[in-house]
Amino acid sequence: MDKELKPSKSEIKFLEGPQTHFKNTIFIFKVMREFIKGFKAFHRLGPCVTVFGSARFKADHPYYKLAEEVGAAIAKMGFVVMTGGGPGIMEAANKGARSVGGKSIGCNIILPFEQHANPYVDKSVDIKYFFVRKTLLVKYSYAFVVLPGGFGTLDEFFEALTLIQTKKIKQFPIVIFDKEFHHKLFDYIKHMEQAGTISADDEKYILLTNSVDEMVEHLMKNAVSEFKLK
Repeated sequence: MDKELKPSKSEIKFLEGPQTHFKNTIFIFKVMREFIKGFKAFHRLGPCVTVFGSARFKADHPYYKLAEEVGAAIAKMGFVVMTGGGPGIMEAANKGARSVGGKSIGCNIILPFEQHANPYVDKSVDIKYFFVRKTLLVKYSYAFVVLPGGFGTLDEFFEALTLIQTKKIKQFPIVIFDKEFHHKLFDYIKHMEQAGTISADDEKYILLTNSVDEMVEHLMKNAVSEFKLK
């Protein structure tokens, strides 16, 4: 993010420590309102594939072009392309879906520098809290595609992976692009396996690739077939 972030006063106050029961109750209702807003907006969606990635890549960057290809390929499979709704990788994936007549949606986060939904989403909802947004991005997805990104992308990736590992959600496939950018991350996952902190089975549905065709094949095997999309 190029502009300086000004922290949300309400969230700072909530995270400072114990509050009065009244203030905690007010916060709970604010969170509930955000969930209801998201559920209403996305209630009639078809099955989605969520694409995670950086907001910083411009339209002339190779990763932006890759995300367009990814979005188009996902849409051709019959999935709705779901992103965080912002610029960069998110915009490119939504743009790719639209280019082939597919549907795409955005779950945009409200930030102090006013990040707006990109112009390629068919439906968008603005969410105030990151944890609500992450829940919505996971709730409607049959698979996850992780493109190059920063802390937010990795947070979303590991959130989804943890939910799969702990069986809070089904073992939906995860595709990671690309090998050059993410090979050290994958090496570290292998390191955790060798150290015994994760099991080999935890990697079963993760595919590290540079190939959109390989992504499609992986999703056909582990999302379309297994969860009977068609």
